[in-house]
Parts: sequence; C-alpha cells; structure tokens
Amino acid sequence: MRIGTGYDSHRFDESRALILGGVSIPDHAGLAGHSDGDAVAHAIIDAILGAAAVGNVGSHFPPSDDRWKGADSIVLLERSTAILHDREYRVVNVDVTVVCESPKIGPHADAMRARLAAALGISASQVSVKGKTNEGMGWIGRGEGLAVHAAALIESNAESQGAEAAASPP
Repeated sequence: MRIGTGYDSHRFDESRALILGGVSIPDHAGLAGHSDGDAVAHAIIDAILGAAAVGNVGSHFPPSDDRWKGADSIVLLERSTAILHDREYRVVNVDVTVVCESPKIGPHADAMRARLAAALGISASQVSVKGKTNEGMGWIGRGEGLAVHAAALIESNAESQGAEAAASPP
C-alpha cells in the first residue's frame, strides 16, 4: 500500500465553463488553465501518480505541449490510471476536499464521485468528494479561485494477487 497527496488551485475565469470532477457546474465562472482547468481531476492525478512515485500532472501532461490545450481532464485522469496499471498498481480509494466560497460542492458531489470513480476504475463508494469554505479569508475567501486537496491510497496488483492466491484453498 502506498499513499499520495495532491493539490491544485486555479483562478476563476468568466470566459470558461466550470468543470469539477468531470462535472459541468452551471451558472458559475470556470477555471483558468491549459486544459479544461478541472482542479479536482488534477489534484487526484497528482495524488495517484505521487503515490506510485512516477511524477505529477505537469510532468505527464505539460502545459507547454499543445496536445493538452483544452483537454478533458477526465481523459488525463484515465491516462494516469493507465500509467499506474502499467506499473502494476491500482487505486484503492481517493479523498478530495474542494476549498471555495462558491459554488456549493455538496449538490454535485455524487455526480463527481461517479465520474471520477469510472475514470479511476473503482466504485463510487471508494471516492469521497466534499467542499469546505475558507471562511472568507484570503484569495479563496475573496472569490478569486479555488483550491483542491486530494489523498489517494494505491496498492500493488502483484501483491494483491499474491495475497488472493495465498488466501485461496489449494
């Protein structure tokens, strides 16, 4: 078992749609960024890649590469999950905290959990998404943008296969 953490933050951009956890949030400014700006997906990518010690979102999908301009971050999360699988790891669970004054995260959390779980190849019961405010303090409190913290637990497929074999009767 290995644990990784991820963090991402973006400024709000009135000219873009807001996408968090692969879900479009209506009636709110979007996030500035090279891809679609999905800070939830980016933080999870950093957490799972970090747990496997294989880089981060920027090393695999650099903003200097035009292939990723406007990219769907759920696709990037799927590619990151494939990177884990290539190294014989799988995601056990992820826990995400979105820090913002608005939008409210709760009404969208279940849809985000389902979308993220599908990209990670796990069940929605293994994904937690919650929102917190910054109590009006700092750049987040002023409504300039949002931040996301993510934690991920991964395990080696080889070890889990070995444990399953050991637990099976001969």
